[in-house]
Amino acid sequence: MSRKYFGTDGIRGRVGQFPITPEFILKLGWAAGMAFRKQGKCRILIGKDTRISGYMFESALEAGLLAAGADVMLLGPMPTPAVAYLTRTFQAEAGIVISASHNPHHDNGFKFFSGYGTKLPDEIELMIEELLDQPMTVVESEQLGKVTRINDAAGRYIEFCKASVPNHTSFAGLKVVLDCAHGATYKVAPSVFRELGAQVSVLAAQPNGLNINDSCGSTHVESLQSEVLAQQADLGIAFDGDGDRVLMVDHTGAVVDGDELLYIIARDLKQRGKLQGGVVGTQMSNLGLELALSELQVPFVRAKVGDRYVMAELQEREWQLGGESSGHLVCFQHTTTGDAVIAALQVLMALKRSGETLAQARLALRKCPQMLINVRLAGNVDPLEAAEVKAACASITERMAGRGRVLLRKSGTEPLVRVMVEGDDEVQVRGYAEELAKVVSDLCA
Repeated sequence: MSRKYFGTDGIRGRVGQFPITPEFILKLGWAAGMAFRKQGKCRILIGKDTRISGYMFESALEAGLLAAGADVMLLGPMPTPAVAYLTRTFQAEAGIVISASHNPHHDNGFKFFSGYGTKLPDEIELMIEELLDQPMTVVESEQLGKVTRINDAAGRYIEFCKASVPNHTSFAGLKVVLDCAHGATYKVAPSVFRELGAQVSVLAAQPNGLNINDSCGSTHVESLQSEVLAQQADLGIAFDGDGDRVLMVDHTGAVVDGDELLYIIARDLKQRGKLQGGVVGTQMSNLGLELALSELQVPFVRAKVGDRYVMAELQEREWQLGGESSGHLVCFQHTTTGDAVIAALQVLMALKRSGETLAQARLALRKCPQMLINVRLAGNVDPLEAAEVKAACASITERMAGRGRVLLRKSGTEPLVRVMVEGDDEVQVRGYAEELAKVVSDLCA
């Protein structure tokens, strides 16, 4: 069975798609354990989402860590940001999440957190990579690691999320539909919103190991849209499989994406004098977000696509707020990584303070038409470096005359080139995107 090993929050040199065997996972656990043992004592947390292969991955990873002399604390199914938080709370040397995020159940992989709940330092990443190429050895029996299970992990994380809003906050009278993607938020998210007083209905919260992200969650919001309308709810909230992405649906059934949610949070912080610095988006963030923030006199910068780059930019500038249109939002004033539940709570608090509905709040941001076309890569051709592609990009940019932009980038997890054109004329944008996608497609054929 083919799976993906994701290095976005972990081992940089091992990103790609290839079969992951239990032997490889065993070796990865050993390498991570050895790397952290060199720093002194070694205690590592393991969390996972709900996909069926997580059981096998967890056992193999655990065995490798123990063989290296690392103590292991098992969290069971927990959102990725919960693992980051609990790694800090238990003063562990590292946290590992077994998850493929928003991907289907047959994919799986790993995300690594440092003891501070952030990405691993470069020197640790490099050390793990080097150890993966060395023979595996086992420590003496008296040095083998031990395993414990944290039984109150969910309760701890629920209280942490609730603490991101002011004491005595009540969402009484708010009718909310949650889509948990049959993923890692299926227990904790409903509890958080119910304990804060909201009337909560829940979709996709019966994981069976195979249904994670299957026609549900933040990548498939159609069922949530229908349910919000059917129940006449105030809004709907969709999480992805590991709980680090969030999208919303307003009471009219319209989808509210990460750019719009980011703007709502930023505007609230700005109005209250609580916004530190500006906002970090990505190359894919809608031009409308940049323009709307400019009207608020809020600085905006674009990072490369990927939460790793957003967080790096935030840390370098000592800003608090950033995110992606896909719904990966980072609120550094509350936590150290993207957290879907905490981001959703910040949006609800902003609405509560302003007295607006979600549908009203999103109107302050006028999104520019944006067309994204995925072109499958074939062979060893690099279309981003091809002269004909560069010429096509230059030609389209010139014809848009400063009223739009063109972006080509390779997917970090799939053999795709993403062709994006954005501008103020929807028909023109669509035509230019199709024109450029054909040039790329012809080159890759």
